[in-house]
Amino acid sequence: MLGTRGTDMVSRRKKGATSPSAGAPGRLDVLSSDTTTGSVYGPGPDTVAGELPRLARHQISLADGHRVGVSVCGRGVPIVLIHGFTAEGMLYAQCLSRIVAAGFKVVAIDSASHGSTQGLPTGGADFEEYSKLVGRVVDELGIKQAIFAGHSMGGRLVTELAAREPERALAVILLDAIVGEPWDRIVALSRFNPFLLAGVGAILMADSLSTVPFVRDPRQALKFGHLAMPTFAHHVRHPLHLAGPGISILRSKSSKWMLQKLGAAGVPVVAIHGDRDIVVPLATARSAAKLSGGMVVVVEGGTHSWLLKDPETLPAILRQMFDHPDSRAARDRDFAKVGLAPDAPIDEIEAAFYDEDAVVLGLTPPFDPDAIVPGPRKPRYRWHVDVPG
Repeated sequence: MLGTRGTDMVSRRKKGATSPSAGAPGRLDVLSSDTTTGSVYGPGPDTVAGELPRLARHQISLADGHRVGVSVCGRGVPIVLIHGFTAEGMLYAQCLSRIVAAGFKVVAIDSASHGSTQGLPTGGADFEEYSKLVGRVVDELGIKQAIFAGHSMGGRLVTELAAREPERALAVILLDAIVGEPWDRIVALSRFNPFLLAGVGAILMADSLSTVPFVRDPRQALKFGHLAMPTFAHHVRHPLHLAGPGISILRSKSSKWMLQKLGAAGVPVVAIHGDRDIVVPLATARSAAKLSGGMVVVVEGGTHSWLLKDPETLPAILRQMFDHPDSRAARDRDFAKVGLAPDAPIDEIEAAFYDEDAVVLGLTPPFDPDAIVPGPRKPRYRWHVDVPG
C-alpha cells in the first residue's frame, strides 16, 4: 500500500444514485432532520451546485430514548467517523463530502455530550460507555460492517469498539488518535499531576483556534466558520456539558490491549498522524501501529487538527491507499466473504453491508455521483509512509 509494505485496506470505489425512502423505516425514531437546501451541510455556503455532495444532519432516538446526532451522505460501503473532543460530526463535512465523491457512504456520529447527542445518564466518565453508545447507534442504523475512522478522542472510541467486537470492522483508521503507549503514559502521569492534562488542553485549544486559516485562505475560513458556528454557540450556552468526556479522558485506562486485540483479530489498522502534533505526539501513532500490526502515514507539517484545516488531504490519502493493489486484493476478499463479486453493483453492495430495512438508507439524501465535478484545489499537506527503523 502506498508503495511500501503495508496492512491490507478495504477499497470501495463504486458508483450509483441514491433513492432513499420518504421516511426512515425500522426501529429508530427520527426526531429532526435538516434536509432542505439551506440546511443540508457540505463544503460551504459558496459551493457550486453539482460540484460535491452535501451531508444531511439528523437527530434520532434510539430504542431506549437516547437522542443522537448523525450526519449522512453517499452510497456504498460505510465509513463511520467519530470526531474529536469538543467537536462534532458536521465539523468534518467538507472532508467527508470529498470522501463520498470517492464512492462511499459516510456516517458521522456525534459522541455523547457532543453535537446533537445527549450525555450519558450513567457511566459518563468511562470511555467504555461512550464506545458502547457508538455501537448501539451503528446497530440501530442497520450497519452490519464498516470502516471505522476516529479523530483524536474518536480514535480511542472506534479502537475500543472494534477491539471488543472485531467482526464489525472492515478496517480502523486512526487520525491523530489518543491510543498508544506514549499517550497512555501522559494520562497516567496526569492522574498525579492534573496540570499536565490541563496544559495539553490549552495546547489543543490553541491548535483548534488556528484551524480557521483566516490569513492563509480566507475562503476556506468562511466555509469552516459556517460549519463551526453552531458548535461554538453550543459550548457557550452549555459550558459544563463536556465535563463527562473530559473526565473520561483523565480516567482512561491503557489502550495496549485494544490495539493488540485488533492485530490478533486481523483487523487492518492505519494510523494517519501529523508530524507537528504536539498534543498527541507522532510516537503515539507509531506505538499504535506496532501494537496492532498496522502502518503509519505521516502528514508532513500536520498539527493535531490538520484534517479540519485542509479538507483535501485525508480524501487524497484514502484514495491513494484504496487504489493500491494490496487494498484491491483485500476488497475482493472481503466482497467474497459476503458473497459479492469484485465488480458488484451498488445495490448489491448495500444489500450486503446494511440490514434490509436499515434506517441509515432512509436518512441518506439523494445525489447523482455522475454529476460530481472534482474541485481544482490540491491537498495542502504532503505525506509519506513511516518506515520503521
